[in-house]
Amino acid sequence: MDIQSVGKILLLIGFGITLFGGLLFMLGHISNFGNLPGDIRVQSNNFSCFVPITSMIILSIILTVVLNILIRLINR
Repeated sequence: MDIQSVGKILLLIGFGITLFGGLLFMLGHISNFGNLPGDIRVQSNNFSCFVPITSMIILSIILTVVLNILIRLINR
């Protein structure tokens, strides 16, 4: 593995982290994200648990599409 391929990998990782951070920032402004049907919220007097199943499935689909596009652009 030469230094040029390491540089490409580091650049891709940095871009991916930046993209993920921007995506999370934008999704924080969407009112329904985190309150979708399928997101489990359990609250009692001294305990609360939130399991965002549906929200994480949607986020996973979005990230899969974005990363596949990036990988195809880089391999050209």
